[in-house]
Amino acid sequence: MSAISQTRRGAPHDARPRRLPPAPPLLAQGVIWAGAAGVLALWWTGTGSVVGPAGWLTGAGRITGLLAGYACAVLVALMARVPLLDHNLGSDRLARWHAMGGRYTVSLVLAHTLLIIWGYTLTSRNGVLHQTATLVLDYPDMLKATAGFLLLVGTGVISARAARRRMSYETWHYLHFATYLAVFLAFGHQLSNGADFVGRRPVQLGWYALYMTVAALIVRYRFVAPVRRALRHRLRVADVRPEAPGVVSVHLTGERLTELGARPGQFFRWRFLAPGLWWTANPYSLSAPALPHHLRITVKEVGRHSAALARLRPGTRVWAEGPYGGFTEARRRSAKVLLLAGGVGITPLRALFETLPGEVTLIYRARRPEDLALRAELDAIGATRGATVHCFVDEPATHSAPLTARALKSLIPDLAAHDVYLCGPPGMTSAARRALRGAGIPRHRIHHESFEF
Repeated sequence: MSAISQTRRGAPHDARPRRLPPAPPLLAQGVIWAGAAGVLALWWTGTGSVVGPAGWLTGAGRITGLLAGYACAVLVALMARVPLLDHNLGSDRLARWHAMGGRYTVSLVLAHTLLIIWGYTLTSRNGVLHQTATLVLDYPDMLKATAGFLLLVGTGVISARAARRRMSYETWHYLHFATYLAVFLAFGHQLSNGADFVGRRPVQLGWYALYMTVAALIVRYRFVAPVRRALRHRLRVADVRPEAPGVVSVHLTGERLTELGARPGQFFRWRFLAPGLWWTANPYSLSAPALPHHLRITVKEVGRHSAALARLRPGTRVWAEGPYGGFTEARRRSAKVLLLAGGVGITPLRALFETLPGEVTLIYRARRPEDLALRAELDAIGATRGATVHCFVDEPATHSAPLTARALKSLIPDLAAHDVYLCGPPGMTSAARRALRGAGIPRHRIHHESFEF
């Protein structure tokens, strides 16, 4: 194999050995499942003997309804952008949990609706249509709950992969806000009609506390925090510079930017107050360490929003929500690190390459030599810190290399002793994961954060 450029390794930065911390994902999952167990205990303590098919169906409807109500609160909390959760679990993991939990929640809501109608129909001996109309029209808060049910199911439909492929990220993102309205509309019927809540004041107060806490988190971190940061830091576009075909760096200036606490590897959700851009906030990583009055992102044109950034004018106001993500030095466990980038995935790794202590190797893959964005900076950083930089491209073939365990081990003989930070397009990252696992790197030392939310 032949690398386009390579800087020889010299004396590395001082390494800082780390001990394994408690596993935040397992702790978070334990808390979520403990809450679900508490919900089941709520049903158990409020239920006497269950007799006959109608009793079993109604009981199952109550269980699925309680779990669906609890799951709605958890789903909203996962996407509240709470720094404690985001920095320890990672935005991509929270998004995956939210997506998976959303499928279960919609299933629970459907099951709850069908089971309650069926059980009540057997009890009243009325027809299904008559019993459905009675529930919707005669029971307290059921009209609002029905509207919430339709909104929640509709949100689930547009979140399916087949539907999401047909719409832009921005459209899907704003339609997804219907979830908040659905939860708000459905909340009242739980307390008005639920046998587990009626006449049980402490239980009602506990349910109110759960939902009010989640609502407070949403207001605090999704709405208040971005406005406060915008007013305090006064970010503006300073310059837009081309880095490669279809790739630009946006330089931003502001005040007291170190107070943001941004670490290399993290990202912000950027809202540019320019025509066609102000109504959406998209995630882009910092491509250089944050400075007191300067931030930089490097963006590849992959859609309307990213393409429009190349036309930004100096002086454009910017709102930045963040920093987000756990793709930082804190995940590192070994003295040696491999940074493996594909395409514009170099952006967070470029910031890490400059700042990570210890022995660091960078492998950067792209389609053509001209697609190697920030290459001059990477070579300069490698020369300064005495780190090894390997750049490979698909075209021409003389500078290509297979992404296999054997090829990686030929470049880095002691690869199994490294932590790996991986960022790139989905196909490349999947192949890299297989190669790294084949090279003997444990799964917990392969660090990857996806931006496909």
